[in-house]
Amino acid sequence: MSLGSTAPTALPPKAAIDVPVTIGLAALAGMAFAGTDLQPVQRHLVERLTANPQDAAALMDLATLTQLAGDRSQGLALQQQALQQQALYHRPAPAGKAPGLRLLAFMAGGDFMANTPVDFLLEGSGIALNMLYLAPGGATPEGIPNHDVALVAVGESDDNRMVLEALGPVVHAWPTHVLNDPARIALLSRDGAYALLRSAPGLVVPPTIRIARATLAADQSSVAGLEFPVIVRPIASHAGQGLVKLDDATAARAYLDDHADAELYVAPFVDYSGSDGLFRKYRIAFVAGRPFAVHMAISEHWIVHYLSAGMDDSAERRAEEARFMSGFDDDFAARHAAALRALAERTGLDYFAIDCGETKDGELLLFEADVAMIVHAMDPPEKYPYKLPAMRKLFAAFAELLQAGAAAGSRAAA
Repeated sequence: MSLGSTAPTALPPKAAIDVPVTIGLAALAGMAFAGTDLQPVQRHLVERLTANPQDAAALMDLATLTQLAGDRSQGLALQQQALQQQALYHRPAPAGKAPGLRLLAFMAGGDFMANTPVDFLLEGSGIALNMLYLAPGGATPEGIPNHDVALVAVGESDDNRMVLEALGPVVHAWPTHVLNDPARIALLSRDGAYALLRSAPGLVVPPTIRIARATLAADQSSVAGLEFPVIVRPIASHAGQGLVKLDDATAARAYLDDHADAELYVAPFVDYSGSDGLFRKYRIAFVAGRPFAVHMAISEHWIVHYLSAGMDDSAERRAEEARFMSGFDDDFAARHAAALRALAERTGLDYFAIDCGETKDGELLLFEADVAMIVHAMDPPEKYPYKLPAMRKLFAAFAELLQAGAAAGSRAAA
């Protein structure tokens, strides 16, 4: 079977087949986050590949390590080599856990923001994970491992759009229950999310417009109908990369001198600073329609990224984040109940996440929505004691979602 633009003529059978076992992103990232020396792991992987160049699992783990070390391009090149050898990879349930559910995740090649962070979300569960990487026109394995439920983990992006489109007929004919409709994921581009969510009650979604660089280059007092100041970013930008506030056309032309992107997203700048002048960005995950706090970052700058917001260095900011997370259900989620409910209903996804803030009028301000936002429990508990309980709550809900999906599939097959 190949993943084309039309429905396949037949589905590969589920089977008890051998699948390469990887160390996995969660384990490797956890070691890197904790400051563990990963050189011995790297040497071991290289030795495995020297002994057996067809060791796709070693190659995939080496690709992950290389990306964690900051070399994205080389890491993706190694990953592509692995995927040319093998499309399926396995992460067993943790040692000591009773055998439980078996999950198959449809995934796409790419960096750490290309797919749902399934490896992290399964932490502490007895759920075994098989990852099936797909590419348009690429062949899928002759057999698919036995599994109880499947999940479309492919995030929205230009790179992934063809995969999401091709997955539609595949998942509708799949023999087990599949969570997350790929057609719904495809609606979550920055401009697509605006079209989908702009009229949701209690939610502010600034108009986001995809433009050609020539539109920004024009000498004018506005961009695509938006008055300055505006914010602009490359289409594939995440974590604030290439994101800039432009106050006038001169700044716009200067931006183009430094960025060669053919297309860009532009949106009005919204000052969402609090009464203390600080900016607060929240990450919230939705599981079966229910919102869960992931983190809160506080910064002096309007571009807020958790790792650069200074949370490590400020006990006061961590204390505020702790209050946000521990009181999330009764405070933040209650205040924004209508907006959060509308987000869940309009996206129509079993699992997704958002980055958001609050306007000066107290409404929920949406920055981004996708299934692929990083969610983890790697923060050191001695500095972030409030994080692990919140993450365990989220991870338990995700496991319950998978169990409910498996049960739904069993009933449909009966």
